[in-house]
Amino acid sequence: MMSAGKASVDIALYTLIPIMVVMLVVMSYLEEKGVIGWIITKITPVLAPFGITGMAAFAAIQMSFISFAAPLATLTLMEKKGTSDRSMAATLAMLMAMGQGNVFLALVPFGLNWGVAMIASFIGGVVASSFTWYLCGRHLSTQRIHDQDAEKLSLPYDNVRPKSVITVISDAGRDAIRMSFAAIPMLTISLVIVGLLQAAGLVSLIEWAASPLLRRLSLPDSYILPAFTKCLAGGTAYFSVISEMVHNGRISVAQLNASAGLLIQTFDLAGMGIFLAISHRFARLMRYALPGIAMGIAVRSIIHFCMFG
Repeated sequence: MMSAGKASVDIALYTLIPIMVVMLVVMSYLEEKGVIGWIITKITPVLAPFGITGMAAFAAIQMSFISFAAPLATLTLMEKKGTSDRSMAATLAMLMAMGQGNVFLALVPFGLNWGVAMIASFIGGVVASSFTWYLCGRHLSTQRIHDQDAEKLSLPYDNVRPKSVITVISDAGRDAIRMSFAAIPMLTISLVIVGLLQAAGLVSLIEWAASPLLRRLSLPDSYILPAFTKCLAGGTAYFSVISEMVHNGRISVAQLNASAGLLIQTFDLAGMGIFLAISHRFARLMRYALPGIAMGIAVRSIIHFCMFG
């Protein structure tokens, strides 16, 4: 517990906060100046054929450049505005198939190719959304849940009054610090669980059982621990484990990049729990989004393995 707590605080103080403060300040400033709104206005007609709305595009930008928690406010607003089942299912598939910015950016100092990771993440998100929109969710309703056609939809980047640069920095910095410290309890508990399972020999047992299959696929056994951590504890815990393994030489930079498409995404127990907690409707729509999520992650995995495998 002491080791997990120390690791969690170190990650929050020396990795998450610096990156989150800078990126959230930049994103907030661009949002305040209308740049984000302009980008969404331009890309919405291009993304509409893939089942991605303007709000969904904004959530994707938040996911890619901030963290998996950043789109939660946008999803909540979409739910309040009565976004149709079909659009919401496509949005959930897209977000859960994409990689989160806080893990991408935090792994750059350890050798992650950020450009390839971002492009592959976007492609995977588009594939997931399209697969859900045109196949799995094609029978879902495209009508708003609430009769609010007369109500103007206000996007998150619409500001009532302009803010000064100092106010933008202060507000964004406060939000970044809050989100970084909010990750400490879940991260600590996750690392404690992973540590206990390691000490009990469960991880070694899984490595032993899976080693024949991994050898057949020419994959190293060292992938098992970060994959196990990712599925159980989420992206932040995965970063803690994978960064230590890269630092200790147990995983090479090439292996880190080759596995990024498969392991850096939001489709894990922690991510699903947080997303599904927003609305009971999301739990019903998740079964339509699941095949799209799997397809998007598969496409991302193929891109990364072809580039770095």
